[in-house]
Amino acid sequence: MSGRPAVFLDRDGTLIEDRHYLRDPDLVRLLPGAAGAVGRLVRAGFPVVVVTNQSGIARGLLTEEDYEATARRLEELLAAAGASLAGQYHCPHLPDISGPCMCRKPGTLLFCQAADELCLDLTRSWWVGDRLRDITPATRFGGRGLLVLAGAPAGEAEAAAAQGWPTVPDLSAAVDAILADAA
Repeated sequence: MSGRPAVFLDRDGTLIEDRHYLRDPDLVRLLPGAAGAVGRLVRAGFPVVVVTNQSGIARGLLTEEDYEATARRLEELLAAAGASLAGQYHCPHLPDISGPCMCRKPGTLLFCQAADELCLDLTRSWWVGDRLRDITPATRFGGRGLLVLAGAPAGEAEAAAAQGWPTVPDLSAAVDAILADAA
């Protein structure tokens, strides 16, 4: 693959507070230090891309329009802090309801789509999230992943350690590790 390495971020629990089936843009809240962390990546030349599972759409708990409104609000909050995203991608499916798909993480379709649209090198990219499904796609592309503990559910840190995934306290610490590696 050719192109630039990117940093793929999960949204809920990694970049913003996890509100479970978020549909109201007024409830979008950046996690502490998240905007600054995204800004540091952008200034260092990394495209930052959000890839998120949004099963609430398949469940009928929110609509595509609700999701788009929260995505716009996230962009507004980041812009107000001088940060930006290169793209946002989401999977609206839930296999039990909508059948299997290739875009639901840990599926790779959305990452491939982002790579094609944004000219990214997935082999040199990073995956950062609060669940193993957010970071395991890194292994399929030869990239690297970091599990963020701040939003991780019980047992996720132990599962990550058992599989050899590094963990960090929060997104700011993940960015510290990525930038130190790039230096």
